[in-house]
Amino acid sequence: MTERDLRAACAPTTASIRDALEVVDRSATAVCLLVDDAGHLAGLLTDGDLRRAFLKGSSLDDAAIDHATRSPHFVAAGSPRALVLDLMQALRISVVPELDDERTLVGLHTLSDVVGSAPLPNVAVIMAGGRGTRLGELTKHTPKPLMTVAGRTIIEWIVLGLVGDGVREIWVSVNYLADQIEEHLGDGSRLGCTVRYLREDPDVPLGTAGSLTLLRAERPDLEHPVLVMNGDLMVEFDANDLLDAHRRTRATVTMATRTYQHEVPFGVVESTGGRVTDVSEKPTLSFDINAAVYAVEPRALAWLPSGRASTMPELVETCLERDEVVTAWPITAEWIDVGTPTDLARAKGHT
Repeated sequence: MTERDLRAACAPTTASIRDALEVVDRSATAVCLLVDDAGHLAGLLTDGDLRRAFLKGSSLDDAAIDHATRSPHFVAAGSPRALVLDLMQALRISVVPELDDERTLVGLHTLSDVVGSAPLPNVAVIMAGGRGTRLGELTKHTPKPLMTVAGRTIIEWIVLGLVGDGVREIWVSVNYLADQIEEHLGDGSRLGCTVRYLREDPDVPLGTAGSLTLLRAERPDLEHPVLVMNGDLMVEFDANDLLDAHRRTRATVTMATRTYQHEVPFGVVESTGGRVTDVSEKPTLSFDINAAVYAVEPRALAWLPSGRASTMPELVETCLERDEVVTAWPITAEWIDVGTPTDLARAKGHT
């Protein structure tokens, strides 16, 4: 929502019901936000609140704040889209204010903004078949994508993020404890999309790319780039931006990258022929790493070997060998690959 649209949805705390009706009428949000002189949100009025006020006998000149919700549900400034959509679906509301630490109004989310006005034609694939062995006992009876973070499973956060960007058809590759994942997600309707499953043979794991051969068989009619990502990622990214970059660069595969920095805990010595030329005390090394989020042209799926495991890095290598364009797309937002108990604790905010 633009700043102008946000202002159009606001009225002072001294506003009358008449004033609030005018705000609801002129804004596209069907709400009136009552804001004090310091910009703090003091109340929220919906068109339903106004109708109920009239049914109680209120007049147009009565104070609007007497009929407002004084402590409406809100999200913190900078909250990811998936969290906003989760709150809307959980509470069955279509408008959520965004407040900073001082309770100052900084934004307003509407369901149409969060979900997107037009569905994307792209299919997404979530790789959720791994055993998650690095999590030890935590995944002995529960698949890693069903680990809970902030009240929802990891895979639900992934699905909600994709739905928020306009993706409506999602395929989930399953193998280890597949029944649990299928039972948990169902057909996807409660999350605002259609979820279907790519079922690997339990005796023949297909790796991070091999299950795309199953998609190739299920959807031979694909015409648009396929979004592919691991099912154990806590990451905020804009699928539209990724796809725009993919189209703009005419890539066959676009892979998201993340900057990883490592501080060497010792002084690093550079020398030539035994003569020291430089000493760096605990230097920080920086690398671009694979963030396990991709956009893939459908024709590239034909290059995957059938009936055996293959990985996304192997597909990238195949593209490079064929002189196909592979581009990097940097992710700057928080990114956590939930691979170890320490990673899971960090995703939960415990470290």
